[in-house]
Amino acid sequence: MNRPLNRPMITLSIMLATIMQTLDSTIANVALPHMQGTLSASQDQIAWVLTAYIVAAGIATPVTGWLCDRFGQKNIFMASITGFTVASALCGMSNSLAQIVAARLLQGVFGAALVPLAQVVLMQINPREKQGQAMAVWGMGVMVGPILGPTLGGWLTDSYNWRWVFFINVPIGIIAFYGMWRYIRPDPGGRHARFDFFGFATLSLALGSLQLLLDRGQQNDWFSSTEAWIEAIVAFIAATYFVAHTATTPAKLSFLDYRLLKNQNYVTGLLFIFIVGLVLYATRALIPTMLENLLDYPVATTGLVTAPSGIGTMLAMLIAGRIIGKVDLRLTLLAGFLISAFALWQMTGYSLDLSQSDIIWPGVIQGFGTGLVFVPLSAATFATLSPEMRAQGTSIYSLVRNIGSSIGISLVQTLLVRNTVIAHSSLSERVTAGSSAWHNPAVATAFDVHVPAAAALLDGAVNQQAAMIAYIDDFWFMLFLTLLVVPLLLLIRPPRGPVTEDPQAVMD
Repeated sequence: MNRPLNRPMITLSIMLATIMQTLDSTIANVALPHMQGTLSASQDQIAWVLTAYIVAAGIATPVTGWLCDRFGQKNIFMASITGFTVASALCGMSNSLAQIVAARLLQGVFGAALVPLAQVVLMQINPREKQGQAMAVWGMGVMVGPILGPTLGGWLTDSYNWRWVFFINVPIGIIAFYGMWRYIRPDPGGRHARFDFFGFATLSLALGSLQLLLDRGQQNDWFSSTEAWIEAIVAFIAATYFVAHTATTPAKLSFLDYRLLKNQNYVTGLLFIFIVGLVLYATRALIPTMLENLLDYPVATTGLVTAPSGIGTMLAMLIAGRIIGKVDLRLTLLAGFLISAFALWQMTGYSLDLSQSDIIWPGVIQGFGTGLVFVPLSAATFATLSPEMRAQGTSIYSLVRNIGSSIGISLVQTLLVRNTVIAHSSLSERVTAGSSAWHNPAVATAFDVHVPAAAALLDGAVNQQAAMIAYIDDFWFMLFLTLLVVPLLLLIRPPRGPVTEDPQAVMD
């Protein structure tokens, strides 16, 4: 079959698999209260539905490179799609907390390889001059999936029930599997039979402990709890052993091929994708909670006003994919970070009196900035990486992005809680009978602290104002971090000599 027909079909199958996996990182969030009632679980227990997926995916992501070397990319891709689809069906059929947590673990394990493999295959099937556009297509799946997840999840939950949040993956998975089976030629695999069990075990223990610490730290009050200390100590010790083991083991025998770290573009790309996850992904996590918890937006409305940011992301990715190679990628990255900073500056002006357009337009602008950052960064990171190292390179790239976003989300949530307490205390000191507002008889009557109902109303108003101040503080913090990243662009060097390969190698 000729190349023009195959490339679109392979791309379509890959994007279906990518969107299916990235949607599931957020689509289940809005359905948690409904799951909690059906499965008779407490709020702390139902959170394991999210934690299990995150931890399993974090542990399984680094092993993608070895699995591809051993069994071949096509086989691993098809196995991952099959496992993820079956696990999704099991999630939807679950009747107990234990069942759904086990199924989510399977989802995380099988889904971990989908995003990095999608990236490497798209690079393989496209010639060098079209890889920028290929990374734009891949980036749309990676970035738009989590944005649309809450909207789609809210609609499915409200219109049907929470089980369809998982069942929707079944037809998508079947179509993606057929595309993989029909259009991609199998590669031989079997290049590295030896598996570094010690390296895998120590890295898995470090990543699992870190993800648990980041995901459960806030609800455990961080290091006030014994659990947080245990997770931190285990993560540190395991990471130390992994680094020492990797440094003293030959590259071809090590779980992590440290020759990757000798590629300047790749290492710089890892640094920036960590920062992108830390800054840009964390900011996106703040808006839905602010709208639902503070402004009392319904889930469906929250999804509708946050989804347009995906339009900005897609538009920017299409533009960035076409100008790669024509414009210095550092200028594109600079524009992306500055546009994102402008959107954050707009968010620092938020108040309790917001219109929907006040939410939509900064989101679209930030989405546009994120798209301008994501595509050239992905293209530059892998431009000089040899084809045989791409599978492991993309898996580590995805892992670093996920760790950055986990740290960023934990950081802003912690700051939000603590700054809310500080702002509440500060505002309470100023709410006294001598305040000028109390000179108004209507205000004095409505907030009479001697009447229990009025006192509760006053406390609620103070809580709202304190929470909004805390959100604004978070936006200022992320704005400063975004601007601090800009000087680091000087570390990036445009690639000189691209590594090429025959795109027909993975096509029928």
